[in-house]
Amino acid sequence: MRFEFATATRIVFGAGKLKEIGSLAHGFGQHVLVVTGRDRQRADLLLELLKREPGILTCTTFSIPGEPTLTTVSNGVDAARMAGCDLVIAIGGGSAIDAGKAIAAMLTNEGELLDFVEVIGRGKTLPNRPAPFIAIPATAGTGAEVTRNAVLSSPEQRVKVSLRSPLMLPRLAVVDPELTYGLPPALTASTGLDALTQLIEPYVSCRANPIVDGFCVEGMQRVSRSLRLACFTGQNKAAREDMALAGLFGGIALTNAGLGAVHGFAAPIGGMFPAPHGAVCAALLPHVMAANIRALRERAPDG
Repeated sequence: MRFEFATATRIVFGAGKLKEIGSLAHGFGQHVLVVTGRDRQRADLLLELLKREPGILTCTTFSIPGEPTLTTVSNGVDAARMAGCDLVIAIGGGSAIDAGKAIAAMLTNEGELLDFVEVIGRGKTLPNRPAPFIAIPATAGTGAEVTRNAVLSSPEQRVKVSLRSPLMLPRLAVVDPELTYGLPPALTASTGLDALTQLIEPYVSCRANPIVDGFCVEGMQRVSRSLRLACFTGQNKAAREDMALAGLFGGIALTNAGLGAVHGFAAPIGGMFPAPHGAVCAALLPHVMAANIRALRERAPDG
């Protein structure tokens, strides 16, 4: 048996932990770029808390209107450089976190994004360590707070591609379930089903290992008992905590054991159609599982 395991340098989990962000961010940098999704209000408390921290001198806000594109990330890098930012903090869903991750990576590396992205780019290795990056998820599902890639859209080619490097793992992930209490049922469902997919696929991956298996089993159990509760009783603290943990565990699992055919199909579909990633995964999951089970039975009928 051979495997490796990597995750964010530090993970801080718990209801109300966002309130500690000032002290947690201390020492990472003095000029912060705060990356948010289309709802800037999600960052209001974060900005207020950062301004109270004596070590933080300036905060610049950069919003992602939807899924991050190569152009959006390039604009974010320009904004960060103009403001002299030396720390990137992203708060929001997977789009905001992936955008922040990519901006932090490009902030310290010369060249164009196309030099480094996969599929449509040159896929070069990032030579320099990214600027310090802190991820604060405000949804429960993508696991982007503990992954080493950023998924970016290229509308011109109608594809999604990754900027990927072991150096891109966040320095700090702050996972506060309280940030998800107000999520609407549809968003709770789609992100939760993304989390479930990212727990099932690594568990049955050829790269699975005993460490990842533990995260997957624990995460699947939590989704099973809490996703419906989180959807229909959004203020249920235990259910929201379960789903925040499941999303975190899914991110850890996929980083270390990979994914499967669901995400293999979801990537091009997501590039071609404006459909929520979690909803696409949910639609594909039963069909892919059925195909996998059928193949296993044909390969090992007595297994």
